[in-house]
Amino acid sequence: MSDERFQVFDSLQRHNTRLRDSTRLGNGVGLASWYNEQDLIDLENADHHTLSLYIADGYQSYFKSTDGWHNGGGPDRLCLMPRQYASTWNIRGPLSFVHLYFTDAHLRQLAEQTWDRSPLELSVNEQLFADDPQIALLYRHFLLTSNWHDRSDSLTLSSASNLLLNHVLKHYTQVSWQAPAIKGGLAPAQVRHIRDYIDSHLDQPLQLADLAALCQLSEYHFARMFKQSIGLPPHRYVQQQRLAKAQQLLRYSTVSLLQVALRCGFSSAAHFSNRFRQQTGISPSQYRSQWQQGH
Repeated sequence: MSDERFQVFDSLQRHNTRLRDSTRLGNGVGLASWYNEQDLIDLENADHHTLSLYIADGYQSYFKSTDGWHNGGGPDRLCLMPRQYASTWNIRGPLSFVHLYFTDAHLRQLAEQTWDRSPLELSVNEQLFADDPQIALLYRHFLLTSNWHDRSDSLTLSSASNLLLNHVLKHYTQVSWQAPAIKGGLAPAQVRHIRDYIDSHLDQPLQLADLAALCQLSEYHFARMFKQSIGLPPHRYVQQQRLAKAQQLLRYSTVSLLQVALRCGFSSAAHFSNRFRQQTGISPSQYRSQWQQGH
């Protein structure tokens, strides 16, 4: 996972666990997709928190407690393991799961930015085989449908991780603050600035933190004020603009599909083609051909 290390990640690699994919989101946040079966795992002394969601199977995953082994796993079950947390797991059958790693420093920073005050203490509450439909939805609708290595999906990933960590703060820590009230959207000058910035940087990965910083707002406040002003969440708006630029290039230029993809922020022609087809129902080459035939 690049140069940012997470102890749980490193520990799993020393066991039978098979790494399917991983990425680093920055600011002390990382993602990893795993598969395992028939394994005994000891986890301890991590200096970060881990939010784990079971994606498939997991019915034979056992956790060792003081009174023996317990299970309760299955698709969409979650485990939240705070930093410095020690646990032993017996995986007796197939299990696919995705980990979100995040540091205590980042969680505290997020709390301070969102509520504009600092918690005296911030402790994450352990959860084992819990059911949280909101977390499952964010994983499946955003994290699992994104290409973790394509720059066009970086804003979706950073937005989803921000939503997940705000959910953890509100529901799985001792912080009982209510969600901050958002009154009104962005100022017209901010809207123009953000639109211009996005349009001139569509060929680059865009992060929620970077866009929020342009307006000197927290990610929480920016995302909600942006939606009030534009009518779409930031990641949806950027996706819309990427595809609009792609359609323009397909209509009025002869550049290759790869060049269209790169100019619109996609890392590969294949990923661009898949996203284009999802939105329009046809491939980029079909779109270009139909336009040329009609004009």
